[in-house]
Amino acid sequence: MECRSKIVTFSSLLLLLTLQSHFTVPTNSKTIVPSLPGYPGELPFKLETGYVGIGEKEEAQFFYYFVESERNPEEDPLIFYLTGGPGCSAVITFFYQIGPLSFNFDNAPENITMTLNPNSWTKMANVIFVDMPAGAGFSYATTKEASISSDSIVVKQAHDFLRKFLIDHPKFLKNPLYISGISYMGLVTPIVTLELYNANERGDQPALNIQGYILCSPLTDKFMDFNSRVEFAHRMALISDDIYKSAITNCRGNYVNAETENLLCTESLNRYKECTSGINMEDILEPLCNKSDVKPYCREYYYDFAAIWANDEAVQQALDIRKGTIGTWQFFNTTMHYVEGKNDTFCYSYDIHSSYSFHKKLVSKNCRALIFSGDHDMTFPYVGIEEWIGSLNLAVASPWEPFYVNNQVGGYEMTYAQDDFSLTFATVKGAGHSVAQYKPKEAMVLTEKWLASKTYASSM
Repeated sequence: MECRSKIVTFSSLLLLLTLQSHFTVPTNSKTIVPSLPGYPGELPFKLETGYVGIGEKEEAQFFYYFVESERNPEEDPLIFYLTGGPGCSAVITFFYQIGPLSFNFDNAPENITMTLNPNSWTKMANVIFVDMPAGAGFSYATTKEASISSDSIVVKQAHDFLRKFLIDHPKFLKNPLYISGISYMGLVTPIVTLELYNANERGDQPALNIQGYILCSPLTDKFMDFNSRVEFAHRMALISDDIYKSAITNCRGNYVNAETENLLCTESLNRYKECTSGINMEDILEPLCNKSDVKPYCREYYYDFAAIWANDEAVQQALDIRKGTIGTWQFFNTTMHYVEGKNDTFCYSYDIHSSYSFHKKLVSKNCRALIFSGDHDMTFPYVGIEEWIGSLNLAVASPWEPFYVNNQVGGYEMTYAQDDFSLTFATVKGAGHSVAQYKPKEAMVLTEKWLASKTYASSM
């Protein structure tokens, strides 16, 4: 989920497939990007872009941005970051959240410039950002079959991508590896992580130094997470005690799959919807976006300016985008993008409904997990995350307590543990869905502290 933009029409997708059917697949490629339009001078960090081909004939070509750590790339962790949606471009994570550059839209759309992000995760880690699945961002497919994807296919392709990437970048094989995902990729990330542990246990080569996973505002279980919105609304005073109590009594705790013949439940849920329909789900404190308003623009409107930048010929040349592989660049592909209750589309199947069992399996591994959420996010509220973490039945290693940023409470965290497994759950105070976009300093401090709490012993 996580991002919004213009609709990719069926006709434009057919045009894209037609263009791709005449395109010859080159081998994996990579380019060092010294500068980008909109940024003054040379980039003060190492940016690599390229493609990794997946499939028997490399029919799916995945575009990536790779930034080496600005601190110590030889030893700092390697984070493989999956963007939500599905179908969102990695541009949202790179330029709006945790990447080394941020767009400056003061003079947009006439003049879009960039500034350095002081809270970039690349100050403490090597980070791979990838457009996945094919059809997202600059990634593409050369056949109609390869353009059709699903949650399960993304799991396999993410695993294959990472293995091929590291074979091509062997100096990072020894770095501690974390799989990270946001929003919808909460369904995918723990499965990819588990597969990497299993691959090492099978003896697959090369062995990858997998250490754990990081999740931001994850979708974990479609029933549990969507169902938790009612309780969240009550905790945040969006609905009254009597509305909440009537929903509990009449719906018996099931607000997602409520029986249509249960008229009392329907009435309770209608009262809930009446109170919350005008709320910005991504941050209940922010207004709903009205793009007809004059400046200052609402948060979502700034997403549209990225398309102006990314469709610029000079930008695509700097990034070394293969000509003729996509039509108009889109912020996200709505034919893939998921909303509650959406059925499969002609190009994407939402075939993973819960990743909870994979979290459960990871408990038996030598694994660390960091899971954090904005406490004002109603998309996948922290309430549901607390519920499924509690169901893991882990012992509390450190109790609920505040963490601080600039001598102020940045949020709250607690840690669970069992044998060689540990899980830190945190909420970030005042943050919405994409935590690093709303509270960049807090997200960075939390993650950096968590990464630094691990003493690594080389397993390679």
